[in-house]
Amino acid sequence: MAATLTSNRTVLASEIASTTGGREGRSVSADGKLNFQISPPGSNGPGTNPEQLFAAGYSACFGGAILGAAKLAKVPLKASDVKVTATVNLNKDDSGYFLDATLNGEINGIDQKQAESFVATAHTLCPYSKATHGNVEFTLLANGRPVL
Repeated sequence: MAATLTSNRTVLASEIASTTGGREGRSVSADGKLNFQISPPGSNGPGTNPEQLFAAGYSACFGGAILGAAKLAKVPLKASDVKVTATVNLNKDDSGYFLDATLNGEINGIDQKQAESFVATAHTLCPYSKATHGNVEFTLLANGRPVL
């Protein structure tokens, strides 16, 4: 059954992908733009893994959110001024498997204090951050320095 959307919500994108074979399978998007092999993390298999894909998607989304934070602050930044590196760890403890992540926003052309502010604001704007809030432990960095 499809989820009911609230009347004030606009769906901006709806992407579909399927994986056959789990962590040793193949993923394909409905539009055919993605079609690749999946290998378990750390296996040195020929494919990518879900954690790499999550890191790539999250870093792209978070970079857009940093640009959004700059726009809100009326600070002109170019997309090429922002690089986000997402490190996603797959962990296991007595409760099972879980993820943690570090997001490092490298921002050219602004001072460190402003970079930290934009990274902190981006974490409140980014859809990935919203989706993982309360479920994934995060470390936020701006230009390699902790955001407090």
